[in-house]
Amino acid sequence: MKKILAFSGSNSSQSINHELVAYIGSLIKDHSIKVIKLTDFDIPMFSEDLERGGFPEDLKKLHSEIVKHDGLIMSVPEHNGSLPAFFKNILDWLSRFDRPFLAGIKIFLTSTSPGGRGGRSSLDAAKTLLPYFKGEIVDSFSLSFFSKNFSEGITDQDKNDELKNSLLHFLDNL
Repeated sequence: MKKILAFSGSNSSQSINHELVAYIGSLIKDHSIKVIKLTDFDIPMFSEDLERGGFPEDLKKLHSEIVKHDGLIMSVPEHNGSLPAFFKNILDWLSRFDRPFLAGIKIFLTSTSPGGRGGRSSLDAAKTLLPYFKGEIVDSFSLSFFSKNFSEGITDQDKNDELKNSLLHFLDNL
């Protein structure tokens, strides 16, 4: 049994990406899954000035949580065609604390949005960025038109099948 950590890169209390990642977590039966919220960690906006004062304790806690897992499921929101500043800030801190903080960890990336592209631009940005920290992206999934295609789960059967196939590929490669 592998250990999987799941979270969204959103700081919204009504995050659709968190809803998606929680749903995906509920589909996993043969592994240990833990779904967290990054907003539970008090991590300030990165600056070299703050870094010179030391690393925030909550950053160390988050790092410790990440590295004890075999796999990550990350749902990345999209803000103006890119990663949200909140999520990028978390990545900046983590990479300054431990550059290859994702070494040996398999990653399943997801994204959703209210629009027709399903957050694909942020998904592509994450696919480019995460390997710099030695993360291995195994598979990904994007859900467009969230309010039309999601209600306590993915309502479009073809999209739900696509998700399950991508997730199975990820789980088979842990």
